[in-house]
Amino acid sequence: MKKLSLALLHNQDLQILLILAGLAIALGTVGLGNVPLRDFDEGYYATVAQDMLRQGNWLFPTYQGQPFWLKPPLIMWLMEMSYWGLGISEFSSRLPTALLSALAVPLIYAVGREIFAHRSTALYGSLVYLTLLPMMRHGRLAMLDGMINSFLLFSLWCSLRSRTAPRWAMGIGIGLGLIALAKGVLALAFVAILGVFLGWEGGWKRLCNPSLLWGMLLGFLPITVWYGLQISQYGQEFIDIHFKAQSIDRISSSVEGNRGNITFYWAELGKYTVPWLFFFPQGIGLAFKNRRETWGKLILSFTVLYFTLISAMGTKLPWYIIPFYPFFALAVGFYLDRLRQSSQPYPKYLAFLLGLCGLIGLGGAVYFGSQGQILLAVMALVLAVTMAMTVGLLRYRNAKFIATMFVGLYLMLGLFFLSPLWNWEVNENFAVKPVGALLRSQTPLGTIIYTSFAYGRPSLDFYSDRQVIEADRSRLKELSQKTNYLLLEPAAIEHLSLPSYRILGKAGDFTLVLTQPHSKNTGKIETKIETKN
Repeated sequence: MKKLSLALLHNQDLQILLILAGLAIALGTVGLGNVPLRDFDEGYYATVAQDMLRQGNWLFPTYQGQPFWLKPPLIMWLMEMSYWGLGISEFSSRLPTALLSALAVPLIYAVGREIFAHRSTALYGSLVYLTLLPMMRHGRLAMLDGMINSFLLFSLWCSLRSRTAPRWAMGIGIGLGLIALAKGVLALAFVAILGVFLGWEGGWKRLCNPSLLWGMLLGFLPITVWYGLQISQYGQEFIDIHFKAQSIDRISSSVEGNRGNITFYWAELGKYTVPWLFFFPQGIGLAFKNRRETWGKLILSFTVLYFTLISAMGTKLPWYIIPFYPFFALAVGFYLDRLRQSSQPYPKYLAFLLGLCGLIGLGGAVYFGSQGQILLAVMALVLAVTMAMTVGLLRYRNAKFIATMFVGLYLMLGLFFLSPLWNWEVNENFAVKPVGALLRSQTPLGTIIYTSFAYGRPSLDFYSDRQVIEADRSRLKELSQKTNYLLLEPAAIEHLSLPSYRILGKAGDFTLVLTQPHSKNTGKIETKIETKN
């Protein structure tokens, strides 16, 4: 009878895992290709993957033929395989990371089943993560951070399983090795934090588990070999750019102007985690009270240490907080389950704050409806109805308010991802696809194009399949004296007073011109790669 009940338990867990995976994949892929790739990382990785597909060079990635040293190659490998099978598009660019990021949802449930007494607690934690806007939106992008959460959670799950079956510790090293193959030395931060948790939770003897040591060797072997090949091929220049500029400098200083004060990530939490933010203080407080329990140690180790680390870094970017969210979700999930089991009246401040969200949603529905933005109006109306129902259930101490919030927020996110607004950063500058199509149709493959725009846009490089380099007016004046392709804004054309040129086409505010069309192109090939990740 005991074996039968265990089998049923495992079968129920498997069913829940499959349902969670299906919900996460559906939300992670709906409307995935309905907006262009954005600057900077999506454009970089897509261009490098396109180079890989064309040249077949997996070991030494290139960007428009120039060595690409910013990140290890895992994401580019995955995107290149997607291009090979599905062709080159926004959908195929984002699909690998979207699928890997979606796996974090069932993995949170798996971790929760190892640390919580009740299945419902693990389920709530995974559903909170599923309905977090920053996590599900960012996980859809062709960027690194969403899939890194999945690798980290896999390592954590293996570490928890290894308490009773030591051989599972091998998976810890494999997960951390995948993080290293995706984002390089960032893996060392997770190695340190996970080491603190393992030492706190089970004594430092757990760190001497032979399976753990073998797992670390196997997991880090690919990135060690790849680093060895790059250093052998490129020498000190690779070390300076990849390790120093892309890692060490970001800790000690603000790189490329990405600065912020100590409250930067508090603001990120406040902007994007509502309404679950209202439940987080109680959840983290319960974790502190239960700091002798495994789940309390796990949540505190990763929330406190990781949040302190990124807050202390000189360079601050919104997506650096992404690895914080799984533990945010687990803390909120525990408090939600505590509320479900409680016989006491629910806190009145929750009804007030959620009611305020409902009023904002209602106001948004009226405003967007008056502007003819029907999809946004429907989204806002879904939020308003969800919050109204939730407040009503809270007043009558009905635990169904939790399910109501999950369903409403999931539907709202689904509508949001069906709209072209979910990747809002692409609207911050000119539309790259029309300009890219112009460059692709009017210039030979391999052409270097110089532009008066203030900075280079990797997404434009991808859509044009050409290298577009920014140049100031004095440099453009010099270039105009020889045969060159120039992509110019109206003010630049007026300022340059080009002596001889031919207009090849226009797109948006840009005009593509060819200067001295009867001369050979003697423009020097240049490359400039920046990153915001």
